[in-house]
Parts: sequence; C-alpha cells; structure tokens
Amino acid sequence: MKNERSRINIWTSSSFIIFITYLLFLVYPIVTILGQALFVNGKISFGNFTTFFSRSYYFETLFNSFKVSIAATLFALIIGTTLAYLFSMYQFKGKKLLQILIIIASMSAPFVGAYSWILLLGRNGVITKFLMNVLHFPQIEIYGFSGIVLVFSLQLFPLVFLYANGAFKNIDNSVLEAAESMGSRGINRFFKVILPLLTPTLLAAALLVFMRAFSDFGTPMLIGEGYRTFPVLIYTEFISEVGGNAAFASALAIIAITIALTIFIIQKYVANKHSFTMNSLHPVEEKKLGPIKRLFVYIFVYGTVFLAVLPQIYLTYTSFLKTSGMVFVPGYSLDSYRNAFNRMGSAIFNTIRIPLIALAIVIVFAVFISYLAVKKRNFFTSIIDSLSMIPYIVPGTVMGIAFITSFNTGIGGTGFLAITGTAFIMIVSLSVRRLPYTIRSCVASLQQIPSSIEEAASSLGSSRLNTFVKITIPMMMSGIISGAILSWVTMISELSTSILLYTVNTRTMTVAIYTEVIRGNYGIAAALSTILTLITVISLLLFMKVSKSDNMTL
Repeated sequence: MKNERSRINIWTSSSFIIFITYLLFLVYPIVTILGQALFVNGKISFGNFTTFFSRSYYFETLFNSFKVSIAATLFALIIGTTLAYLFSMYQFKGKKLLQILIIIASMSAPFVGAYSWILLLGRNGVITKFLMNVLHFPQIEIYGFSGIVLVFSLQLFPLVFLYANGAFKNIDNSVLEAAESMGSRGINRFFKVILPLLTPTLLAAALLVFMRAFSDFGTPMLIGEGYRTFPVLIYTEFISEVGGNAAFASALAIIAITIALTIFIIQKYVANKHSFTMNSLHPVEEKKLGPIKRLFVYIFVYGTVFLAVLPQIYLTYTSFLKTSGMVFVPGYSLDSYRNAFNRMGSAIFNTIRIPLIALAIVIVFAVFISYLAVKKRNFFTSIIDSLSMIPYIVPGTVMGIAFITSFNTGIGGTGFLAITGTAFIMIVSLSVRRLPYTIRSCVASLQQIPSSIEEAASSLGSSRLNTFVKITIPMMMSGIISGAILSWVTMISELSTSILLYTVNTRTMTVAIYTEVIRGNYGIAAALSTILTLITVISLLLFMKVSKSDNMTL
C-alpha cells in the first residue's frame, strides 16, 4: 500500500510540476501577447489585426515568407530525397564522410551560411569577381528572393536527407523486386512505388523544413535587403514599438502562431491519412553503378555536398586572413581569433554555459514527459504532450516577444516575474524551444521497450521508480542521447529568440556573429563562425562515439 501511494505521488507530482512549468513559461507568455493584441485601453479591439490585413505592405511581407518557404521546401525535398535514393540504392565511395558532412551542413546556423554566400557571391564576392573579371559574366544578384532560397535550400535539404535515409532502411527489398518483375523500373518505379512509401516521412520532413524557413530571422535580415519576410517584420515592428504601442507587434506574433498551427494541423491530417507501418526483413540491396551512372552520381552527390559545406569551408579560410577595417587583405594572421577571444570571450563562454544548463533541464523534462506520454497515457498527460509540441511550430521571434512582454517590468511588460535581461530567461527560452526534439526522440525509444520488461521487474519486487531509474532510463539512453545532441546543436546556433533576449552579459556567439557582420567586422565574425562550427563538429563526433553509430537519421 505504501509503495502504491509513493508511486501515485511520484507520477502525479511530476505531472503537476511539468504542467505548471508549461503554464508559466509557455501558455502564459502566449496568452499575454494575445491579450496585448486584443485589448486596447481595457476594451476588446481588432484594430491591430485590421491594420495588418488592410495594408498591402504587411500582407505582401507575409506572402513573401510563404513564397520563400514553399520554394525552399520544394528544392530541399527534391535534393534531399534524390540524395537519400542514391545513398540507399547504389554503391559508391565516401558515403560515411559525405554523411558526416551533410549532418554538419544541416547543423550550422542558417544566417552564417547567408553571410558566407555574401562573401562568395555578393557584389564584391570572390566568385563574383572571378566570373565578372575573368569570364566576363554579368553581375550576379545573390540578394533578395533568390539568395534567401539558395541559403535555405542548401541549409535544409540535409534534414530531408536524414528523414528519407531513415525511411529507406524500412523498405523491404522484396517490394522493389516485385515491382521490377512487373516491369516497373528506374524513374517509373521511383514515382509509383518508392515515393508513395516515403510520403509520410517526406510530409514530416517538409513540415520541419517549411517551419524552419518560415520562422528564420537571420538569413532574410542579412541577405534579403529589400525583400522583407514575416519574422523580420515582427522583429522590426517590435523594436520600433518598444516604448510606444507594442500591441501591433503582438498581433503579428498571434498571426504567425495561427499560421504555424494551421500548417501543422493540415500536415498531421494528411500524414495520418497516408500513414502506414513498414518492416524491413530484407533491406534494400545496393547496386553497382555503370560508368555513365557512376559519373552522374559522383557529380551530383559530391557537387551537392560541396555546395552545402562551402560556406563553412570559406568562412574557416577567411578567419585566417589579415583584415584592414572591413576588408580582407593579402596575407594570413591569427588576429581575428585574438580579437574574437579578447572582445567576445564572454560570448564564447555563454554559448557553452547557457545551453549546457538548458540541456540538463531539457533531458530531465524530456525523460519524464515522454514516459508520461507513453506509459501513463491519460487526458492530463495528453495535454502535457500536446503543449510540448507548441514550441516546435512557434517562430523563435514570436517566443522572444512573448517572453519580453510577459517577464518585463518596463514599458509594455506585465511586471510579473521580472527575469528579462537575466541569464535565466535565456536558459528558459532555450529549454522550452528545444525540448520537443529530445521528447520525440525519447518517445521513439520508449515505444520500442516492451511493457513486459517493467512488469517482470515489478514481479521481482522492484518499485516503479526503481524500475524507471535502473531499467527504463538505461534502455532509453540511445534516444536520450540522440535527442540531446540535436537539442544541443540547435541551442548553440539559436538566433531568432536570443537576438531579442540577450544583454551584454548574456550575449552568445550567434548574436555576436550577427552583430559583428552588421558592423562590418568580417574577420571576427568568420573566427566566431569557425569556432561555432568546430563545437558543432565535436558534438556530432561525440554523439557518434557514444552511440557507436557512423550516421544519424531522424
């Protein structure tokens, strides 16, 4: 009886603590900006929303975001699915190295890629100068719509590749052999057999890519020039409204949340309609390539991966160049690194310190939430599981505005729990935003653990808590590690929320890189970007070492 009461108290209290935490740091901020958008002088008013929909300037900005996000999603799907198909169906050299490079390309901050492409293809870019001066090409226009789509496509196709590559492992080779025996080969087999089998996975990948592109702030801010997107509009309107009317910025944030939620619901409906289970008893057999096909595969695969990692390669190179003001000059030097450590040492330290604390919180919450969602499923835990997915779809800029509005004593703030400007709000924002990644990974691991194992432990006298700590958690460890690494890498590359919440004492490397690019200190920005990439690579290599895996799938 005592053990039963203890069991109830442990899981009930953990559910209650998690629920209160979500109410305080997720529901309350969103409700606060909703109230600020709707209530003017204590009365309900839709004036802020009317302003948005009545002015073409604002509506065109939203339309721009949709155009960019849809175009980037289509290109990412085409490139990522094609790569996954070639990796799974054919034999060629260098797969392990290429997979590592693809993962590295996917984990860097998008705006860093935008900055690098400006150095390469901007008006004074090294490739632009070569094409114009040597080959007499016309001026290349990297800015605006084309530049944003280029950066997003090369940055986000690895996510599609990781999803599709994992799905290919679940396709049974007998299905492909049966299709071939019925005369379906090559392109015809891909579109009629393979693509339908990949549809649920590609829908999930498409949602992730679309939401990443739709909510990204740094890339369009740097390379968009006059091409304004919705996150940039929200940011600029909020900054200009501080001290005045913050209600319009909150209305924009609510519109962004509504759009994201609608897209998420549509995706879930379509995915559920086409969902099915695949079990691979006989994995797809890789075929040898003929001379012509081999040439095509090597050009496409190596060329695509090279373009994806080119920004990191070139930034690393420029970080060792001498600088004179805003210009790189002939010769090599470590001055950029010295200046980076001297001026931005605290930012480098914060990039390790703040995400590490947030990661510890994420792991603890993810383990409990995933267990409650899978093993203790009821109406209350279902609400907790649903709340945990909200940050997955809400743009970072919106979450930043919600936190400032809710936890700020200044003008436009509510005065409740004044933590704006502290490291604590940075930790909370990172934890809330990146928690879904680890939760989904933990849930996937838990679903593979038979309930009979816990029942056997219980029959041998082990309490539920003891079983959870000593048996269940160790069996979940691969999922915990995978989710934790993904959360960690996305934390250290976070910009959208941090750009609104940081202070001089809590500035991170992504914020420092962004501000240094804006100021024209390209050498320091390149050095910081290289350090950030190095931390990312070390994190991924550590994951592969601990998980004893040479690849990562989603």
